[in-house]
Amino acid sequence: MDLTTTAFGTWGGGRFMHFGEALDDARFTGLIQLAYERGIRTFVTSDVYGVGRADEMLGGALAGVDRATYSLVGMLGHDIYEGKREGSRGYPRFTDPALRGREGYPAYLEMAASKSLERCRADKFDLVMLHNPDERGYADASVWDAMGKLKDAGLTDRLGIAPGPANGFTLDLIHSFEQFGEAMDWAMVILNPLEPWPGRLCLDAAEKAGIKVLTRVVDYGGVFHGTMSPGHHFKDGDHRTYRPQGWVEAGLEKLAQMQPILDRHGLTPLQFASLWNLAHAPVESVVPTFIQEAGEGARPVEELVEEFAALPADNPLTPDEVERVAQIGDNTGCMALKGASKRHEVSERPDEWPMRPELLELAGRHGLGEEW
Repeated sequence: MDLTTTAFGTWGGGRFMHFGEALDDARFTGLIQLAYERGIRTFVTSDVYGVGRADEMLGGALAGVDRATYSLVGMLGHDIYEGKREGSRGYPRFTDPALRGREGYPAYLEMAASKSLERCRADKFDLVMLHNPDERGYADASVWDAMGKLKDAGLTDRLGIAPGPANGFTLDLIHSFEQFGEAMDWAMVILNPLEPWPGRLCLDAAEKAGIKVLTRVVDYGGVFHGTMSPGHHFKDGDHRTYRPQGWVEAGLEKLAQMQPILDRHGLTPLQFASLWNLAHAPVESVVPTFIQEAGEGARPVEELVEEFAALPADNPLTPDEVERVAQIGDNTGCMALKGASKRHEVSERPDEWPMRPELLELAGRHGLGEEW
């Protein structure tokens, strides 16, 4: 079963990433079940979330559900088995030379996929994505040879790439499309009406390579949930407090400029943002982050799931409206992007590395400039 238009990610609910209130086991399980009951039939998980706990909770929530009625997406990349967590940097990627050489990639991926499937109580993934790859994941053919062996072993029907955890990787991603596109079916990209950049830069290349796109962060940290107001209070430790001061207010101001389009089509903010993403070829699936905001009177997260599940099947947004929204939300140059960059002379971190000549050549061919 390929991915459906609406998807649920196990990183939501504040369980394994610090957003709003963390749902307890019973409520998080119920949220997954509610998503399925309301027609959301793609579920995305990663072995690194809760060091396997997210897999287990998803498997438990869907226990007894006909496996043929939903699409299961697993993401593999962080070595939670032999790697040692390095504080906020998390677990090293399985491609770290300190852990293994290229010859060890196939065995690691087969082991990690099998263990994740066991926790999910499933025999096969519909899609396995290379999760938060380092420089090797974007440029080394041996990584994709090893990913391909997961299909040969019957552990997945499709393969993809999921850059992150921050934004960027544009040139690296397009390069991987051109070099390894035949092995890829899907890519995950950050995209929403308040962050059209840099996600839109890689869409033409994905379409040319025949790669479908799953978009995340469509909610823009909760602004498109319709639950935030100026001066929004965040709990201590909420991951969103790392954003620049005033980002909520700025986002709400831009959303107000987009409101006539929402009103014209009778859409909620979350539905509008999702449909705006889906109006772009080759975007075919959307996965928000469902957040239970803190404080009395906060809107129940279950309502957000039901609202998202009621996404209209026919997209009413016109090409002119899509471009108008992109102009309002234009965020070009608002952040230092991860991945290949002229800022770095050596590879010091798994998400930042030096620029390579072939990437600048690629940028020139795609009209993306030289300032990276």
